[in-house]
Amino acid sequence: MTTGADLHTLTGAYAAHALPDPEREAFEEHLARCASCAQEVAEFATTLARLGAAETVTPAPELKARVMSGIGSVRQVPPPARAAVARPGRAGRVRRHWPKLALAASVAVAATLGGVAVHQHDEARQARARADRLVEQQAALGSLFTAPDVRTTSATAGTGKATVVWSESRGRAGLLAAGMPALPPDRTYELWFDDAGTMRPAGLLPAGTGAVLLDGPIAGAAGVGVTVEPAGGSPHPTGAPVMLLPFV
Repeated sequence: MTTGADLHTLTGAYAAHALPDPEREAFEEHLARCASCAQEVAEFATTLARLGAAETVTPAPELKARVMSGIGSVRQVPPPARAAVARPGRAGRVRRHWPKLALAASVAVAATLGGVAVHQHDEARQARARADRLVEQQAALGSLFTAPDVRTTSATAGTGKATVVWSESRGRAGLLAAGMPALPPDRTYELWFDDAGTMRPAGLLPAGTGAVLLDGPIAGAAGVGVTVEPAGGSPHPTGAPVMLLPFV
């Protein structure tokens, strides 16, 4: 059983998603109250994101051209031979239609291989873009946690706990959440800056657990609110906040 003292040693394993469910749940409860562990988790996540981005391989731009140019010269592997009952006239018909069948097969292979190459290239490009965004966000969170004037405040709502971390000198804020109730696929948690009663969109928290850098500067906001909105978010809150975290 993990003790309270042991929880401080689990930051790296948590950032790497390597904890079993009981320890993960216990650590997330601890994380919402421990600023030092929150900082370590952000730093570990930054390092892991950089390592992942370093291993990302983008297909060479000429890959599709090589595939397309080789289609006409690379012989297809013939199907395995199997016994067949000879039928009068069948061999002659096959021989007559063979050029058309070969051309149709080549066109099909070209379309398939070309589509696979383009799809893989697009997937690699999208994965690299996601990794770059993650690295940027985690680096910004790490910078926020190490600001000389960093401050935190926490709040709970039912099983959910959240801690907002902010720095006036950095002009940014981040949010650590744990244990928020799971939402149906068509709903999401949305974050807001409280500008003297006017709620300004500050990003989404798709899962009930995680760390996010809020979109946009603090710009004199009085705090952060969390609401439940339709998937994709809303320009304005559609319901009462489930959680409010003042900058105090």
